[in-house]
Amino acid sequence: RATDTEMKRLVVIGNGMAGIACVEQILKHAPQFDITIFGDETHVNYNRILLSSVLAGEKAADEITLNPPEWYRRHGIRLRVGTRVTDVDPVGKTVTAQDGSVTPFDALLLATGSSAWMPPIAGLDLDGVFAFRTLDDTRALLGRAGAGTKAVVVGGGLLGLEAARGLQVQGCDVTVVHLMDTLMERQVDAAGGALLRQKIEALGVRVLLGRSTKAIVGHGRVTAVEFADGERIDADLVVVAAGIRPNVDLGRRAGLTVNRGIVVNDHMETSNPDIFAVGECVEHNGVCYGLVAPLIEQAKVLAATMTGHRGPVYSGSVQAAKLKIMGVEVFSAGDWSDASGGEPVRFEDPALGIY
Repeated sequence: RATDTEMKRLVVIGNGMAGIACVEQILKHAPQFDITIFGDETHVNYNRILLSSVLAGEKAADEITLNPPEWYRRHGIRLRVGTRVTDVDPVGKTVTAQDGSVTPFDALLLATGSSAWMPPIAGLDLDGVFAFRTLDDTRALLGRAGAGTKAVVVGGGLLGLEAARGLQVQGCDVTVVHLMDTLMERQVDAAGGALLRQKIEALGVRVLLGRSTKAIVGHGRVTAVEFADGERIDADLVVVAAGIRPNVDLGRRAGLTVNRGIVVNDHMETSNPDIFAVGECVEHNGVCYGLVAPLIEQAKVLAATMTGHRGPVYSGSVQAAKLKIMGVEVFSAGDWSDASGGEPVRFEDPALGIY
């Protein structure tokens, strides 16, 4: 174990928004850590929220970089991009990467984020099926999108709608297929969802609600999407935006308590005192967060905990979401479901499209 005079070895697994936000906060305190960061994507840290703007052509890929290579160098951080960590030894306190390298740690930070959840449907391995989660996904979609391309987006949540609009801006003929009867049902009620549907359709995107996708059809390459009732629609490319799942595999390998996410307490500590976790991979009080504001709040608390300033606590976040589609302004905050026991206060002006 490192003495107080030596720098402790901190290994961070995950080079995304939450992990780096935490490292930025740690760097504000007196230097205590010799830091190594692993990222399985080949890019430096970027703003994942703006991928929809890249897909829609409003921003170039290099405009969404958050921390350029110089930032890592300036802070003496070893960055290993394109290197996936495959195992954690909590007893020997090492992590093993895909290339066979073994890196020792005194403190470990899991910031492994989440992955696109792929529903149990046939044909996900066909050429032309994409997730919409990373810069590579976005570039691959841009490579396929174009005039006359029939694109089907499975999922009418926040990400699905942003993907649909981006593809439509690129000239695709787009259909959004959603299992629920309301678009963005996690953020808006039925009346808000109906208004949102009108706005999305006015942009030229087709919306099919209450459809259960059974299979993606094709020989080697996508040709159609089939629903549970047997109906088919043609497709040249399919984006699956059916939700996200926390990446908890390394948490399990490290012997941590894992439910849906890696379980953390109010100080962002896991069940192992030398291992911490932050971001979309964690579960706090039974909740996993998939939006950026809570992750930044978590990062501040965790940095205080890790640097010996244990005091601030994370008490959960009120979820707030914004749809990033030009001309369709949707903002939602709090819990609108009837279960909250709240009294709804409505303001609507259908003529102006306000709800």
